[in-house]
Amino acid sequence: ANGHRVITVAPRYDQYKDAWDTGVAIEVKVGYITEKVRFFHCYKRGVDRVFIDHPMFLEKVWGKTGSKIYGPTTGTDYEDNQLRFSMLCQAALEAPRILNLNSCEYFSGPYGEDVVFIANDWHTALLPCYLKSMYKSKGMYETAKVAYCIHNIAYQGRFSFSDFSLLNLPDAFRSSFDFIDG
Repeated sequence: ANGHRVITVAPRYDQYKDAWDTGVAIEVKVGYITEKVRFFHCYKRGVDRVFIDHPMFLEKVWGKTGSKIYGPTTGTDYEDNQLRFSMLCQAALEAPRILNLNSCEYFSGPYGEDVVFIANDWHTALLPCYLKSMYKSKGMYETAKVAYCIHNIAYQGRFSFSDFSLLNLPDAFRSSFDFIDG
């Protein structure tokens, strides 16, 4: 409403039936393998809504598995959550650069690199880490900023410290993830 171009990026679960396949796919490193993700898109109420499509997201949907999106039962995480949300963060960083969205009369083309990312909760907490280690270190997204919001402190995405290497981050980041629960 204030004239800003806005995009949201989320996993594609089956409830987003009005989103169409953009035909754009990229590869991201998830753990020790490379996975292909596709981008779906719809435009609603002045916002480009982008959804990351991959079986790791679709297979966890309530209607398909009888379980919840974040874990098989309330309070229990899926063992691959850190990988799924690593995938989401990496794809979210690519979306503004590569998607050629022409949804409204005022804006067209990719968003570019002069953006503000708003990361919400632990699911997107890796985004600023990837931004710094994978993009800014290579002269990309030089003016991009990140605002990190905590919506629900009860869910912190805690995983085994031995899984840090699966996040594909530099070892210098390791101490940032060390947490001693008192």
